[in-house]
Amino acid sequence: MANYLLAVSGGVDSVVLLDMLAKSNHRLVVAHVDHGIRGEDSAADARFVQALAKKYRLPYVSVELHLDAKASEEQARAKRYKFLFTEAAKFKAKVVTAHHGDDLVETVALNLTRGTGWRGLAVLEREGIMRPLLALTKAQLYEYALKHGLEWVEDATNRTDAYLRNRLRAKLFQAGVDSQKVAELRANQLQLRRDIDREVAKVVARTGGSRYFINMLDAATAVEVLGAELQERYGRRPVRSQLVAALHAIKTSKPGRTYQVGEGISLKFTARNYTL
Repeated sequence: MANYLLAVSGGVDSVVLLDMLAKSNHRLVVAHVDHGIRGEDSAADARFVQALAKKYRLPYVSVELHLDAKASEEQARAKRYKFLFTEAAKFKAKVVTAHHGDDLVETVALNLTRGTGWRGLAVLEREGIMRPLLALTKAQLYEYALKHGLEWVEDATNRTDAYLRNRLRAKLFQAGVDSQKVAELRANQLQLRRDIDREVAKVVARTGGSRYFINMLDAATAVEVLGAELQERYGRRPVRSQLVAALHAIKTSKPGRTYQVGEGISLKFTARNYTL
């Protein structure tokens, strides 16, 4: 038996995940994140999930983040996963999320829209996280929930056009994108990413922050090397367009200049080197 910390929002996806895993022999913990963006609705969702945990006789942990409506999806995600990993460590558990096939398609579309290049297909894979519902569609999750008489809550923010993901979701639905085909392409890209990352790591070990060295690489390799360096230093990788611009700065910036790659990420230059 394994220990699993289930991220349960109260929506149909995570309610189905909870019901499915509750029928297993694994030791489960229900975790809920109240982002604090929707006021009383957020608090009501937290109470709903707490009641679910009690119904299934499972431990329950939660946090209220007190974010405001201006908080970005990236900020909310970072804080959410920080909490989940912290709690998972306490229970010596793996984090389990309810991402499904439709989420996979949306994430790929979102990343490609933002300019991540070929890595835009290699998504939803992170060490310490399990996503057992990726082979299922949203429609299949609704079907399961109705068949088993489950109750869930609907998040009103999923219907607003304020978020790019929601706007893309509507377009993808109209286009009838095959989530299974996207899943197959993702599997290929994940293996390709592992192979490339392994080779890039060998090059990163040799750069030493040398502007001359990275300038001698072909553009595609240089972008991968710079991305790997920034990922190692900051724990996140800028999108491809930011990396291309940063590479141009390495090639052209005068000594003493500082270049902002993205939020909280910068490069400093001497005549010969760049530092993160």
